[in-house]
Amino acid sequence: MTYERTVLYMKRYMDIYKQCMYSALQSAAAYRMNFIVSSLITLAGNILFPLVTLLIYRAGSSFPGWSLFEVLLIQSVFTMSSGLTSLIFGGVLWTTMSHVREGSFEVILLKPLNPLFFIIATTFSIDSVGLFLGGVSLFIFSAMHVGAIPVLFWLQFAGMFIAGTAVLAGLSLMMAAISFKWVGNSRISELADSVLHIGKYPLPVFPKAVQAVATLIIPVGMVGFLPASALLGRMHASDYAAILPCFLFLAAGIWIYRHMIRLYEGVGG
Repeated sequence: MTYERTVLYMKRYMDIYKQCMYSALQSAAAYRMNFIVSSLITLAGNILFPLVTLLIYRAGSSFPGWSLFEVLLIQSVFTMSSGLTSLIFGGVLWTTMSHVREGSFEVILLKPLNPLFFIIATTFSIDSVGLFLGGVSLFIFSAMHVGAIPVLFWLQFAGMFIAGTAVLAGLSLMMAAISFKWVGNSRISELADSVLHIGKYPLPVFPKAVQAVATLIIPVGMVGFLPASALLGRMHASDYAAILPCFLFLAAGIWIYRHMIRLYEGVGG
């Protein structure tokens, strides 16, 4: 494929994605009350952990070596990353599961677009904007109470945040891919949430084995803890090794999803 054709190809996909985003925004505007209520419910369901953290510190307990606002910073980063991932990839699991269960995934395969891109573009979840903005608000509040942050730390944070978002995206794609063979997997997201909870707290409070798994195998520590550590200047040289597994995790999610599409056999997987 020549450079010119590649540019045209990418432009076409970007135009399609922008149109899908516009349609989602129009839908939210048409059903404003539903959008507001859905956004508030999503935000309320994820605001529990910061409240629990606040109660823990108000009761006189703490996470050793971490102040209240430093822990809240971790949880705000986690919430921002979760909100951003939900905006872009939130509907992939449920849409894939629904199409496979109903035997209508063939309709997507007939589209003149990459099936994975089509699902991602058409399931842009505008309802998750409340979760993302809530995370941003908590992040600003927490960052204002942890002292001055050098520009270098902000740059490190940006890189770590992108890597953490890649982990969540890869996990979403892997869960969706399982739907092609395990149709009744509606509880799998709850199992994933249980693992992701590790990223909401300082990793040093967990055993060494859990820390290793959470940084190199299933790098959930990159979703909240490591980006916040970069912002606070608490990064160690070995922590940067966790960046590569994050993008490998995303690449694995894409590969597994595309592989499972080839194994798709109709209703029931």
